Amino acid sequence: MIFLIFLQSGHTRLMFVFPVILRVRVLDQTDHALIMELEKGLPFNEEPFEELGERLGIDGEEVIVRICRLQDDGFIRKIRARINQRQIGIMANALVAWHVPSDWDGYNELATQDGVTHCYLRRSIPGKWDYNVYTVHHRRNREEVHEEVKKISERISVSEYIVLFSLEEFKRVPAVRMNEIGGYNL
Repeated sequence: MIFLIFLQSGHTRLMFVFPVILRVRVLDQTDHALIMELEKGLPFNEEPFEELGERLGIDGEEVIVRICRLQDDGFIRKIRARINQRQIGIMANALVAWHVPSDWDGYNELATQDGVTHCYLRRSIPGKWDYNVYTVHHRRNREEVHEEVKKISERISVSEYIVLFSLEEFKRVPAVRMNEIGGYNL
């Protein structure tokens, strides 16, 4: 692949040609199987990587090496614990819909507020649904969510919003799973 850059100043035009080397790694069967095992969660024991390795036909050290390489190559962003929120007392989950003006530039400020776990910009439906920014909040009770959202509203100078609490949880899984989207079919 060749990358071209054109610079123009007055009547002079310069062209620079740079070869670009793209490094693309295809997952092998073991990496694919490892990701699918990781999606299920780490085994809860003293040697989780050894157990994963036994399932995959490799040793625990190779599991760790492969996980690090998958992270370095961008296939895995994070490995983290998934907490059952209700088990630890987080009972109020809310989607907050904000109506912000089109020239508003506080998106990054809103997204970095304590308590905001997700922040999205979406198209509004003028005259029917004027909300265009959405945040997600999790707290022990509804009052804590309302207090948090009110403080954020004051900080970002947006007073038009609606708090929509979850009534029941029907499904909660990571958005992308190799076995659900097909991933790499080897």
